Amino acid sequence: MATHKSGGQTGRKRQVSFVIRDEVEKQHRSGVSSLQFDDATGRLYSAGKDSIIRAWDTRACTGNGDPYIASMEHHIDWVNDVVLCCGGKNLISASSDTTVKVWNAHKSYCMSTLRTHKDYVRALAYAKDKELVASAGLDKSIFLWDVNTLTALTANNNTVTTTSLPGSKNSIYSLAMNPAGTVVVSGSTEKVLRVWDPRTCTKTCKLLGHTDNVKALVLNRDGTRCLSGSSDGTIKLWHLGEQQCIHTIHVHKEGVWALLANDAFTHVISGGRDRSIYMTEMRQSKNFALVCEEQASILKMVPETDFSGIWVATANSTL
Repeated sequence: MATHKSGGQTGRKRQVSFVIRDEVEKQHRSGVSSLQFDDATGRLYSAGKDSIIRAWDTRACTGNGDPYIASMEHHIDWVNDVVLCCGGKNLISASSDTTVKVWNAHKSYCMSTLRTHKDYVRALAYAKDKELVASAGLDKSIFLWDVNTLTALTANNNTVTTTSLPGSKNSIYSLAMNPAGTVVVSGSTEKVLRVWDPRTCTKTCKLLGHTDNVKALVLNRDGTRCLSGSSDGTIKLWHLGEQQCIHTIHVHKEGVWALLANDAFTHVISGGRDRSIYMTEMRQSKNFALVCEEQASILKMVPETDFSGIWVATANSTL
């Protein structure tokens, strides 16, 4: 830390302090907002409120090796969400600096920056079968991006077209899309779920039931069922075809901020403000188990291969 003192005509002294960072920071300095796990390589990507994305070798965690691989520094504000695409080759990030960035995940450098949003970008969703990404945020906008187009951008060819999904009336905090890219669902401070068909860019329905911000969403593979977690403390299971809630789960004492579901869509893993992680049977919510308790509120979870383990991001700086 360096200090500087100066005196003016009044003789007053002013002190200015500078904090000099380490050349390589291997740990997040504040809460971790999002996670992605690459099954093929065992790499874990963490996005932080310190504006940095870090890559980790989870296989080194079982021995005495150093799991830290690299840091990706290009954002200038919180990184709120990340998705891994193109078979793990590329990473897309959303930030409070209002940008969406495309990264070479293996070489840890920023390939391009998208500046379509006008406010914080809070959420991303990825359709693996279509290589399609959706982004949304506090500007109430949802944009659709073709991943193959984004990864082909260069300094000399950086023009990209995007499709928007109109109709959101409030800031969007959560987003989900099924692998086939046939359904997009958003959650917002409006306390409702809005459902779109991204193929036609039309809104198909609005789902009412929550009494607070919808912070987490999960779609099943065919896009017929949706799980939502809300700051009202509940998890709801929705039938999108019938446009109704078919079950409400009450296991948390406070807001639900993170959700996972198994492939069969029979069990949900949830975490949130109460620092607890539960596994619950969707149709028999009395069948639930406390998985673990963290030291801070849970912001995101990501499973390892076949749900053999779960990585958890919290308001603390550790994973």
